[in-house]
Amino acid sequence: MEAHGEMERRKERRAGAGYAAAGLLLFALGYALANRHQLTHDVVYRLAAGDPANAASAFAVLAAQAAGLLAALAWLPRCWALVLLGFAGASILVNHGYSGLVPELMNAGTLAWMAGEARQAGAAAAEFAASLSLAAALAAGAVLLLGAARALLRRSGLASAGRRRAWAGAALLFLPGLLIRPAGLWPEGAERNLYGLAWELATAPEAPRRGRVTLVPDTAGTPRHIVWLIDESVAAEPFGRVVAPDLADVRHADFGVAAALGHCSAPALVALRSGVDVRRAGKKTDLRRTPSIWGYARRAGYRTMLIDGQTAGAPQNLLLPPEVALIDELKPMAGGIDTDLNIARYLNRKMKGDGRSFTLAVLRGVHFQYRDHYPEGAIAEDSPVALHYDTALAWSKRGFFEALLDGVDREGVAIVYTSDHGQNLAPGALPHCSHDPHPDEFRVPLIAFLPEALAARYAGAPRTGHSASQILPATLGWMGYDRAAVEARYDRDLAAPTARYVWFGRSVIPMGSDGEVTVGAGPAFPGAR
Repeated sequence: MEAHGEMERRKERRAGAGYAAAGLLLFALGYALANRHQLTHDVVYRLAAGDPANAASAFAVLAAQAAGLLAALAWLPRCWALVLLGFAGASILVNHGYSGLVPELMNAGTLAWMAGEARQAGAAAAEFAASLSLAAALAAGAVLLLGAARALLRRSGLASAGRRRAWAGAALLFLPGLLIRPAGLWPEGAERNLYGLAWELATAPEAPRRGRVTLVPDTAGTPRHIVWLIDESVAAEPFGRVVAPDLADVRHADFGVAAALGHCSAPALVALRSGVDVRRAGKKTDLRRTPSIWGYARRAGYRTMLIDGQTAGAPQNLLLPPEVALIDELKPMAGGIDTDLNIARYLNRKMKGDGRSFTLAVLRGVHFQYRDHYPEGAIAEDSPVALHYDTALAWSKRGFFEALLDGVDREGVAIVYTSDHGQNLAPGALPHCSHDPHPDEFRVPLIAFLPEALAARYAGAPRTGHSASQILPATLGWMGYDRAAVEARYDRDLAAPTARYVWFGRSVIPMGSDGEVTVGAGPAFPGAR
């Protein structure tokens, strides 16, 4: 009997060891699948670059986080383990969705950017359904492997339950997260970094107050109404083919192909509104501290307004409270495929009114997916992407400029039209916001409708070499500010090429006192290869 009992115990121990080994294997596979991008970027790429020390360090940091997760899954009660898997799965899904489309790891800046671009979530889901479905499948697979690992470990008998072990598991789960930021360790695991980065954003210092306008304008003879029209995803070359011919008989200044201040909407618009000191811009540039176009407009006696043709909710594109405080009126005007035409008609009425106003209108434009911007059935569904884009652009701007200028006293208004960024329309390419941006993502049209006296200043302006960074200093000159002082602080007026190309990435707002922004600068057009 004793011999038989001993044999049974050995059999149970072998079975338990087998369950434990299988559980550990499934956990390793699940954790590797969850952190495939972290392992690729911070381990494999560093090894390939001849940096084994940092590759080993990154692997050790991930291993420590894996150990904490393993202990928690094995020792927490079933209900808490399910909650843990739910939270981990959400974080893994966001990581796979982002890094699968943009081959880089998330950070606080990119998380802030994603929050700012949340209005485009539906369009992105439709446009990149295949990639996001793959990300969802991989995330689900990782969670299922982790759940199966827990079941096997519990069945092995080596991970028995108990209050002490539950508390130990919880402590080991949270300990790596408490050490990562204070110790400057990296990378943070995909199962937890969504919450760590969200905490980093939530506890970041409040945005600083906008700088004070120290220049004094001479407003005599300045335009009564100034309008910035910032379109969405309008590329220079298609604009030249599809829209520009309709302006052939309309007096305007054409500055040719200009460089956007970013290849994503939020950073490009933040930089445009803030103004950029292009000669000194760098990683420590904090665009939240400039007076902004709103401060200058108010000092020059203009009532300020922001029209948003893309959302009916909270302000977008990283419009922070200190900047919002400088805007007299926020006017959401999102309303389907006729939005831009409706905005043109509204602005037309406004420019015929009394008073002095500065208005920045963010147009609906032609953000992907392009079929959302023209009537169903206008073209065949299987048409090339370039035709979808041209059709969307033609519908978006049909009659727009005619409605905008109809009956307006052109001597009393100054209007700038450009786009936040361009589009890379190559088949299969990410149209904008790509990891390695193509120059087409920066190429935007830049035209102006000006009173004759102002237009004469630009009669000999070149049609190359311009940047959107020149719009603010040009506008300040129109408002009556000293041109030389303005150009010294920002960039050259549009009468000459830019002093220096500058462009910002997703991390356009510094996180914390030592935060750096993603910025590029130089004499060459952005994205040039």
